[in-house]
Formats: sequence, C-alpha cells, structure tokens
Amino acid sequence: MTEIYLVDDHAMMRDGLRAVLQASGYRVVGESADPTLALAELQRLAPALLLLDLHLGERSGLALLTELQRRRLPTRTIVLSMSAQPRHVAEALRLGALGYVLKGSPSAELIGAIEAVLQGRRHLSPDVADLAVQGLTARDEPAALEGLSARERQIIELVVRGRSSTEIGTLLHLSPKTVDSYRSRLMGKLGVSDVPALVRLAIRAGLIGADEP
Repeated sequence: MTEIYLVDDHAMMRDGLRAVLQASGYRVVGESADPTLALAELQRLAPALLLLDLHLGERSGLALLTELQRRRLPTRTIVLSMSAQPRHVAEALRLGALGYVLKGSPSAELIGAIEAVLQGRRHLSPDVADLAVQGLTARDEPAALEGLSARERQIIELVVRGRSSTEIGTLLHLSPKTVDSYRSRLMGKLGVSDVPALVRLAIRAGLIGADEP
C-alpha cells in the first residue's frame, strides 16, 4: 500500500485528505503543520509521496521543498495549494515538485495527480500548466516588489546585502524574531525559497546592482 505524508496547517483539511486518500487505497503514515517536524518525519518514514501546502502560517512550504531537494530525499512531492500565483507554481517546479494541484479541485484530479507522480510523471492541470509557463517566462518581479510596504522593502534590501537578523533588528528597532518572521512571510509572498533566490529577484527588479554584495 502506497504511503503518503500530509503537510498542511489546517487540521480539517488534513482530515478530509486522509479520508479521500484512504478511500482510494492509500495509507497516510503521518501529518504535520510544521515544516521542521515534517522534514524529520519524512527522513524517518521515507513515504512514497508528500502532499504539501505552500502557506504554513508564517512559514512557507517552499522552504521544505528546498530541504528535500538539498538532502536528496526520495519522497516525491505534489503541491496542494490555494495559490494560483505563477511564480509560486514555477518555484515549486524548480524545487522538484512533480505535481501542482489547486485546492478546490475535484478529488479525482488529486487522485489522478498522485497516480501520475507515483509513475514518475509530472501532473499539471491545464490551468496550472498555464500558470507554470507564465511563472517560468514572465519578468514580473518589479510589480511584485511594488506591492510591498516600505518596511518590507527595507528588510529585503538589508537581507540581500547580507545583514543578519540581529543587525537588521538593531537598525530598524525590531527584535531578531520579528525580523525572521518578516523574512519568512516575504519569501512566501514573493515565491522564493531562500536568500540566494531573493538576491536574484532583487537584482532582476533593480532593487540592488548585480555587483553589490
């Protein structure tokens, strides 16, 4: 029986998914709302498949995808998210997700995605495929940055220049924990998974120069 792990910050959503999956002959071996705990359990349990939400409170599922890719874990991933933002779809695919299904899709769509991914194929519905193409080809970073508040832009500029959370907190009169929360939310909002990706986005958007540290 194929083993699946669930990561979603809504318990009711996990309950519904578990019922659908078990009715279709799959076994849910674990679940979590916390990406750090999920990573530890994924390493221990090594399930065949991970169903992953991108928005996990103040944290991002993209960070978990980054760790899975870095550690080369064999678990295959399908993103199951409300986000229809092209950059989120594109970044998830760049980080190794084999499927992307929008929440609200019929259960048959999710089961079809699971079957395809377990066979080693990608699964994107036509709408999601269009989003992926937009995200992989568009240059909308300036528009994304324009939607940020002045404080958020301050924090991005300091992060991409290599300042630590403690240094940023001192400059902006914030606690390091608050800075960390800002940074996590910003990465999720901009669809990036780590600081190097944030730096690349800032350069493309003209926020900093390519020759700046």
